[in-house]
Amino acid sequence: MGRHPVTPLATLGTHEPVARPGTDLRWSRFLAATIAEGPGLRSALWVQGCSVHCPGCFNPQLWAEIGGRVENTARLADRLVTDALNAGARGITLLGGEPFDQAAALGSIAQAFRASGLTVMTFSGYPLHLLTQWAKNRPDIAQLLGATDLLIDGPYLRDQPDAGRPWLGSTNQGIRALTPVYAAEVAQIEREGGLDRLEVRIHPDGRVDVNGWANDAALDELLHDLGPRQDRPGTKARLP
Repeated sequence: MGRHPVTPLATLGTHEPVARPGTDLRWSRFLAATIAEGPGLRSALWVQGCSVHCPGCFNPQLWAEIGGRVENTARLADRLVTDALNAGARGITLLGGEPFDQAAALGSIAQAFRASGLTVMTFSGYPLHLLTQWAKNRPDIAQLLGATDLLIDGPYLRDQPDAGRPWLGSTNQGIRALTPVYAAEVAQIEREGGLDRLEVRIHPDGRVDVNGWANDAALDELLHDLGPRQDRPGTKARLP
């Protein structure tokens, strides 16, 4: 497999994503219930494919636009909403990968969650001011942005780690309440900060799944006896 081109830091997240059909979604992982990927108990969907390519990315295996699973968007949305409701989730978090690289498909999924009374949190390496600008001529971006209650925006900069706010990898990133749903929680985080969470699932066959956020030292200590250690760049890691 060839190496991904290196993107200059100054241009990270500044190139408008290519518009893609929304009939299918390429995705990597889904959790029906987690407390590590946003406020409250929520589902989480990791998409496959990212064109931002932040150096030190926590999930470089999700950059490639191949791999993962490809499913019909409408059928997938129905199943994910059902799974989320059955798990008692408050909403869904969309991350990856880059959600706005598949804005049409994820916009439909986000709207399905909103129509079922659930909230939507979206992570993006693109800054909000550019997403808003692009949305004027891109109905797909406008749809996903309009169906998002809480947005984490901006590229990850590994030399600016953020240890004071939950869910953010670097201090340049923003946490934006796009609707009133999470406005009070965002205001509290901006005033007082917050803590990250890390979840470890050990399956009967011995597989270990990890998701959430931790600094490298804490992660190494936690996983020391659970399986092979992996090198993880940066000082704070989001794990799929």
